[in-house]
Amino acid sequence: MDLDPRRLLVLSAIARSGGLAPAARVLGHTRSAVSQQLASLEREVGLPLVDRSGPRLELTAAGRMLAATGDRISQELAAAAQQLGSVNQQAVQGPVAIGATSWVLARIAVRALRLLARSHPRVEPRFVEAGLPDGLRQLRLGELDVLVVTDDRDTALPLPPSVRAQVLSEDYYRVVVPATWDVPTAAAGLSGRPWISAPAHSARGRAFARFASVHGIVPSVEHLADHMISVQTLLAGQLGAAVLPAHFAARLEQVTVTTLPVTGSQITRTLYRTGHGGTAAAARVVADALQQAARDHAEAATVAGHTRGDIIVRTLHDPTEVPPPPPSRRTPGRP
Repeated sequence: MDLDPRRLLVLSAIARSGGLAPAARVLGHTRSAVSQQLASLEREVGLPLVDRSGPRLELTAAGRMLAATGDRISQELAAAAQQLGSVNQQAVQGPVAIGATSWVLARIAVRALRLLARSHPRVEPRFVEAGLPDGLRQLRLGELDVLVVTDDRDTALPLPPSVRAQVLSEDYYRVVVPATWDVPTAAAGLSGRPWISAPAHSARGRAFARFASVHGIVPSVEHLADHMISVQTLLAGQLGAAVLPAHFAARLEQVTVTTLPVTGSQITRTLYRTGHGGTAAAARVVADALQQAARDHAEAATVAGHTRGDIIVRTLHDPTEVPPPPPSRRTPGRP
């Protein structure tokens, strides 16, 4: 019997976390992917590994035995990673200037600093509050080594030379109107009404411009608010409709989140300088720490009940990356 050790790690995560969805968050997979890995492992061993008849999923005797094996594999991998990390810590060092918006700073900066202190104590991170235009200028000039920006996937800004990017999060847009308004049945019905938009260079500004162009919307007055706390305040004052990321919109009170279609999505990107030398290596480990901090923040928000439903974790590709090829389809009867 050939057992796939990766599936044993999945089973171990299920045992430790107590379910498929928590295991998916720990592993950075979707719930369906974890379920498929579990089903494949059960087919390999020819035995049920979990009992699904009760109110919560429980491991069978065979499942507990294999989960213990998965634990030992996980411990060996962690030990190997720690040994490699001790070598990398000596090579990766030096100051790293990180630009980020106040929204990002408030949510993941502290987590990222703690992760870096444990994994790369010789890296010297320094956060600088910076918006999109000014942050990009500082990145081009070398005043920043890493920049976290909110962008619009459909109109994502091109990267400066010698800079790479990775996506921390992605969220679809929703049209939000004050709770006192009649729920619009069509986007065109919001033309001539007041809107809360954002500066033209911002992700939300570009998303609103695209939405308004598609549906012929001309606001009676267009309030501009860049920071989310300002948007929240204006919405609470019933001052207009807005195009917002769905995650933020779902947490607002005194508003109606409509089902009107909005194309595109909002992404949070980490841009980091590349090249040779210690600065580029330190910038890369900072980018990785920011990604883990963002995932930990999402997990904590889910556990605390600040999000509706369960978080979905999936691989996110930056607009500058070449999309992966679709899986090949084999003709039946051919190798």
